Amino acid sequence: MLTSDTVGRAPLVSIAAAPVGLLLATLLLSACAGDELPETQSLTQDGAWCWFQDPRAVYRKGDRERTYMQWITRDGRLQVGAYDHVTGHTEIHTVKQDWDRDDHNVGAFVVRPDGRLMVFYARHNGHGLFARTAAHPEDIRTWGDEVIVSDADRISYVHPVYLSDEDMYFAFWRGPSWKPTFATSTDGQSWSESQILIQEAGREDADIRPYLKVSTDGVSSIHFAFTDGHPRDEPHNSVYYLRYQQSRFTRADGAVIGALDSLPIRHSDSDLVYDASETSVRAWVWDLALDANGAPVIAYTRLPGERDHRYHYARWTGTLWEDYEISPAGRWFPETPVGTVEPEPHYSGGIDLHPSNPSIALLSRQRGNGFEIERWLTPDGGRTWEWQSITRSTEGLNVRPVVPESSRPGDYVVLWMAGPYVHYTDYSTGIRLARLID
Repeated sequence: MLTSDTVGRAPLVSIAAAPVGLLLATLLLSACAGDELPETQSLTQDGAWCWFQDPRAVYRKGDRERTYMQWITRDGRLQVGAYDHVTGHTEIHTVKQDWDRDDHNVGAFVVRPDGRLMVFYARHNGHGLFARTAAHPEDIRTWGDEVIVSDADRISYVHPVYLSDEDMYFAFWRGPSWKPTFATSTDGQSWSESQILIQEAGREDADIRPYLKVSTDGVSSIHFAFTDGHPRDEPHNSVYYLRYQQSRFTRADGAVIGALDSLPIRHSDSDLVYDASETSVRAWVWDLALDANGAPVIAYTRLPGERDHRYHYARWTGTLWEDYEISPAGRWFPETPVGTVEPEPHYSGGIDLHPSNPSIALLSRQRGNGFEIERWLTPDGGRTWEWQSITRSTEGLNVRPVVPESSRPGDYVVLWMAGPYVHYTDYSTGIRLARLID
């Protein structure tokens, strides 16, 4: 049964969180056909991003209220944009030229204690991980010299973190072993030797590549969600969780399983959030956020079939992991050329949790031949959901939504990719924005 309540600009359709067929999902989408949509705007008509580098966007209110974001252009320029929440204007600056046409080459941010942005970036499976620091707070036009974070080969997917309690920078990435790897720095300029963070005993083979998402409270803890590997390669691709605090690594219940001087951490010692071996349904991680109590919430996809992706919501209650299906998501979103086999059939439209309130999820679902952005809200830890349409383009692709890091509750923006996309090296997408009021 459907109900409607007015929240913000548009009605929210309510649905109990339970496995439902794609036909029911289509009926639900049709129920919202007359809803008023939030206003959206284009930030750039030339930009794309992968979802394994974060934060791709950060919100900061200083002298000006701005959201900063990154994208990679069709001719391989790494650009930083600054959207002004008061004027609606977006300033754009190119940080790196000739960085290859590949959406994996987008970077990630850290905001330093003095308010200056740091941008971290690497080529997809390329040589070196690099960083630059803005010359001034709220300035994206002037940057310091490029710093080498790692001089290794085959680097991808950077996740930088700053912890104020330790006055320490961390950078996590996929290293030459294809395993989650990291280094630390006290000043953001000189970096430690890298270490492998996660590697299961007996699975050191270079072709095994866990995928990692990272979240932090910015003060004392770092949280990780990760997989066995790629769902294309792993017959049972499960989801795991790990926390870092005060030089130790623990499960969600606080049980210590390792330390900085006793790495790597094994999958089998971490929390098993979703066990794919029990269902024979592979998974892939999408986002990780912390609730008001600092407990982790993980958004991920289960993949019963390449044309049947399902968004799931797993949260730590303090004693156990509760896991609920949010919604069917449809198929992969890349526009496969006629007569070819899709090389990335596990590329879902995408889901992102509000970083300050993970009871809100922004997601992209298949609608007809296109994909649309929707806002989903749960009042009861994922058991039931309400949703609202953000876009309605019928045939277009609106995918990989992002709520900027440090976004405030109640009034925030969502960013996403929009436009033609065939492959991570063949895209004509831009970046769009909508302002949402809860």
